[in-house]
Amino acid sequence: MELDLDHLLVMAGQDIDLADEVLSIFETHADTWGRMLRSEIPQADWADAVHTLKGAALSLGASDLAALCAEAEALGRGSEDVSRVRAATILTDVRDTLNQTLEACARARHKLSRPGLRESKDSNS
Repeated sequence: MELDLDHLLVMAGQDIDLADEVLSIFETHADTWGRMLRSEIPQADWADAVHTLKGAALSLGASDLAALCAEAEALGRGSEDVSRVRAATILTDVRDTLNQTLEACARARHKLSRPGLRESKDSNS
């Protein structure tokens, strides 16, 4: 899994420093979101958490995570109570994908730090 760096840079107005800051903020908040992705907490709470995570993932260009969060959100906000087993299954998938996204964030931050990228983006300003 990789982030869509072009999307991230568009969202950051082609500002590499801002894109790096967005990645840093995402990484910082990931632990909090991860703690909310548990079937033991109320369904409405984990549905709110995946909704928030979905928005953050969309801003990064993490489409796989955003799509999975949308699926979990629809399940959690549905009219029926979700069984603990079903909730645990989808929330485990979300946590696993969140971890993969964090790894992709690290790779993206490395790519953004490359002098060639920074110079080419600076020359486009």
